[in-house]
Amino acid sequence: MVMDLEVRNLRKTFNLSRKQRRIEHTDEKRRVAVRGLSFEAKRGEIYGLLGPNGAGKTTTLRCISTLIKPDEGDVFVDGKSVLKDSMGVRKNIAFLTNELKLDDFFTPNYLYDYFSRLHGVDEKTAEKRKKELFKRFGVDKFAEVKVADLSSGMKQKTSIAISLVHDPDFIIFDEPTNGLDVLTAKTVVDYLLELKESGKAIIVSTHILSVVEKLCDKVGIIIDGELKVSGTLQEVKAKDAKQDLENVFFSLVEESGGADRA
Repeated sequence: MVMDLEVRNLRKTFNLSRKQRRIEHTDEKRRVAVRGLSFEAKRGEIYGLLGPNGAGKTTTLRCISTLIKPDEGDVFVDGKSVLKDSMGVRKNIAFLTNELKLDDFFTPNYLYDYFSRLHGVDEKTAEKRKKELFKRFGVDKFAEVKVADLSSGMKQKTSIAISLVHDPDFIIFDEPTNGLDVLTAKTVVDYLLELKESGKAIIVSTHILSVVEKLCDKVGIIIDGELKVSGTLQEVKAKDAKQDLENVFFSLVEESGGADRA
């Protein structure tokens, strides 16, 4: 039976340091980042988490990716629980983020080979896949250049290739085009659409409406850690008389008192 990715009643809180409380002018010692989130991402679809900065998108993705544990709820990836079988989950997911920092002293070739071995990919398969990915993203011309000497766009494309060494079925991408030049952003968007067509389940978090319109089959709008609305892109847009995603988004933000963050 084909299993998808399901988030069930996810909740996560963080302790605020004294410095954070002073910067934010607050006396609260704990912050609720995610409040009972539930949604599902299916194979062959892209699910977009849309929300302003600080809404809880990245926290949600980190819980899904087993980087942090939720306080309540669970996530099931291909039937495996992130709480009970985190290693099983990691074998079949890729977590892509522009915050991923590659070691400056190594080359794309070395890093790709290292992570291939780490994931247990056999040498022949790894070499074939590296050739395809490096050519697809133009990394092949810079394969022996140290990461420190690569452009920011090439670092991003190298990170994508390395994250996909094990050909996972579930792709999780935090802010896919943030900080990228137009050409690199288009390369990333086009490749995500190709992965979708190949049957991958993809979750993308963003605060950029045009990315959602371009990429996503389904969308969830998250504000202050709560999923305010979720459904197909057409269903969510239908909540506005003009069928306008921007109007739906800003209406929900204003209702939550967070228009200054959108």
